[in-house]
Amino acid sequence: MLRGRIGRLLARTTTAAVVALAGTAALPAATAAGAEVGAGVGAGPADIRAAIEAVPGLRIVEEKPAAPGFRFFVLTLHQPADHAHPERGGFDQRLTLLHRGTDRPTVLYTSGYDLSTAQYRSEPAELLDGNQVSTEQRFFGTSRPDPADWDDLDIRQAAADHHHVIEALRAVYRAPWISTGGSKGGMTTVYHRRFYPQDVAGSVAYSAPNNVDDREDSAYLDFLRTVGTPECRTALQAAQRALLERRTALVARYQAWADSRGDGFRLVGSADKAFEIAVLRAPFMFWQGRGQAACPAVPPADASDDALYGWLSDVAQLPVYADAVAGKFVPYFYQLGTQLGYFPVETAHLAGLLRYPGATEPRTFVPQDLPMRYRPQAMRDVDRWVRTRGEHLMFVNGAADPSVAEPFRLGDGSRDSYLFEVPGGTHSVRIAQLPAADAAAATAALRRWAGV
Repeated sequence: MLRGRIGRLLARTTTAAVVALAGTAALPAATAAGAEVGAGVGAGPADIRAAIEAVPGLRIVEEKPAAPGFRFFVLTLHQPADHAHPERGGFDQRLTLLHRGTDRPTVLYTSGYDLSTAQYRSEPAELLDGNQVSTEQRFFGTSRPDPADWDDLDIRQAAADHHHVIEALRAVYRAPWISTGGSKGGMTTVYHRRFYPQDVAGSVAYSAPNNVDDREDSAYLDFLRTVGTPECRTALQAAQRALLERRTALVARYQAWADSRGDGFRLVGSADKAFEIAVLRAPFMFWQGRGQAACPAVPPADASDDALYGWLSDVAQLPVYADAVAGKFVPYFYQLGTQLGYFPVETAHLAGLLRYPGATEPRTFVPQDLPMRYRPQAMRDVDRWVRTRGEHLMFVNGAADPSVAEPFRLGDGSRDSYLFEVPGGTHSVRIAQLPAADAAAATAALRRWAGV
């Protein structure tokens, strides 16, 4: 799940689109791998648009201008709301297609959230000089049944959506498929493989948490107690205390900011509660997105209100907790509270300063009239499959990223699969950041899976 990173991404856009996840890059991609495998670009049907339009259930919304050698389409594919009962209605799932050539591998990419219609290529698509199909997840953006039965939002239904996408487009793109995603998109990539292991030739999951037992989350707290230097961890705790000690003035500023935009805090409850949540999540988000190099910028306890507020807004992304953004991510928190699990926060050093017990739990971000029941078997099942039957899986993590304090691990039954770690890496890691030998091994495995 994106956890703290969701805030950093949302602050960069005025829409709900989550783009620029780990492993994405602007077009065109001019990599050495692309130069080697670029032969045959554009091969396939004389009119790729006609070939796409002939796919049942697929509709071209628009074709946008693309970089030389590419064509770029915004699409929808009709999906059942419940794949076990397609007669009960459905919805149109948004997709984008970056077409390179039907003789090229195709990468299925997801952020795990809604869809940006900007053009980009994930790192695997770059390395393979391939096509890319990007998906919006069910219940995000416009990809939601109406009326919506929230029981249909689970990992198996989403995996079936991905399966249908590949089934539909394989008639056009017959070369091997690879799946990929970062953070929650990486998790979604693994879940798809769990239920449809033969859909793709291989999968690359970046920064993907694996919260096997949500009742036992000590790994996250242990990680945050040891990551970085003691001096930096102490500075972060001091900044948290200072923020909460000055909450009256700072919350008033936060509320004034929301008022100026016609926004509010109806979902979370109040600006005061939202402020406390942001303060509690700040250390996790700091290490996830910035790391040790940013420690000198942590404001001291005697810093001005402006300095403290500005730092918190930048690190914990205060706009995330107001309704305009938080409302768009109800599906995310619903998934956390029903299957994916969430991380705990340290509170002992903030004794006497907290007002809202359990404020950071997923329930806070889901309307109270929407029932939630946690199903612990879902993550255990996926974890077991990875260790005992997973094949052609690649995990790329950052060593300093608290999101993967509980990572996916390979087991005796994992076949032709790899776990790589970027030394000192945070949440936005890439294969290109790995030590040279690991980067070469990862690239070689990916290209071998894709038949390049």
